[in-house]
Formats: sequence, structure tokens, C-alpha cells
Amino acid sequence: MIEFGHGTHAGLRRTRNEDTYYADPRQGVFLVADGMGGHRHGEVASALVRDTVIALLSRGQGLAEAVRMAGAQLMEHAREDSAEGLPMGTTVAVLRVTGSDYEVAWVGDSRIYVWRDALRQISHDHSLVQELIEAGVLDPACAGRHPQRNVVTQALGITAADQLHVGMARGELVPGMAFLLCSDGLTEDVEDGAIAATMARQDLATQECVDHLLLAALDGGGTDNVTAIVVRVH
Repeated sequence: MIEFGHGTHAGLRRTRNEDTYYADPRQGVFLVADGMGGHRHGEVASALVRDTVIALLSRGQGLAEAVRMAGAQLMEHAREDSAEGLPMGTTVAVLRVTGSDYEVAWVGDSRIYVWRDALRQISHDHSLVQELIEAGVLDPACAGRHPQRNVVTQALGITAADQLHVGMARGELVPGMAFLLCSDGLTEDVEDGAIAATMARQDLATQECVDHLLLAALDGGGTDNVTAIVVRVH
């Protein structure tokens, strides 16, 4: 059985929420997208990718290909409708549960974590800071304070199709396992240790976990739109 909770908030410094999400346990699909572009373009980008990915998956398309095709459709939409020439892009993080297995896909810095006795990040940030860490130039402990910590190196609608990298991972579902999908509005303002402490609380329903995480992001400054989905396997 799948139990899930979900929520989003514009944060305390933004008037517009460019995040979007989708959660449907019947399809076994859960998605978070963090749009970018301003002037409503971020909202449009994240919603278009959400709807396209869900539609393609419902027609039997593979997860990675659905994400790629959504990116191509967003680029086409931006060429046709973005008269101002502003970028129209989005991150995406998707979890799909099928039988006793799961698979995840992501582009950008929206994250996917798994909880099973400890919190582990499944996704791998497509970000400048992550590249600096891997190059040995930046101490991971300093990543949260880096002035370019919000710079992504991959985004649907912005990264060219031949350069787009869709991150993928698969695994087996285990009772007691829980997943967290979130935009960087959560990880920007809440430390992993605090996220882990919330995910570990079996006395909380998944919706209560989400509510606690969103409140923690707001208490931490609410510097960005914040979205979270928690999926628990029973």
C-alpha cells in the first residue's frame, strides 16, 4: 500500500509560485517541477512539463523518454509563445512505482530522497555547485552558502536536446521505505539532518510530514517557492 502527502507554498519572498507537482497513487506517479523564467513563464513551463510527462506515461511511454519529450515540447512552446525572448525552463523530479519496483528520473536540482533507516539522496544535482564539489574545488560543507548555489547546469526547455542529461535510478520497494520529492526551496532553507528527522517519524502521517517540512522551510526564511511530496510504502 502507498501512503502519500503533498503540498506547496510560494514562500515568504516570492509573490508567484512557479513550482508545480502531481501525485497519483493509482498511476504510481509522483512529480515535482520548479519553473524558471519570470513573467509567468516559470509557471507555464513547470505545468506544461508536468502535464506532458503524465500524459506520455499514461500512454505507455518510458520514463526517461517522457521527460525528454516534455523538454522538447517546452522548447517548441517557448519558441512560439515567448515574444519577450525570456527563458522558459523547469527542473523535474519524477518517481514511478510499478508493482514491487520503483524508478526515478530528474533534470536540474529538484531532489529525490529515500528514507530507509537513514536519509539518502537518490538524485544527483545538475548544478554548478555540484560540479565544483566533484572537481574538488568546493567543500561540500560550504555548498549551502555558495553565491551561485542556485545555478543549474541542466533544465528542460533551456538545455539543448543533444546536451540534455536525464538522471535515472531504479530499485526494489521495501515496506517501511519512504520517498521525498522536493524543489530546492526546501533544501535551501532546511538542513538534511532536519529533513531526516522528519522523515524518520513513523508517528506522523505522510501529510503531516509534508506539513512539517513546509513549515520548516518557512521558518528557515522561506526564500523560494517550496514543494514537497512524501510517499511511504507499507
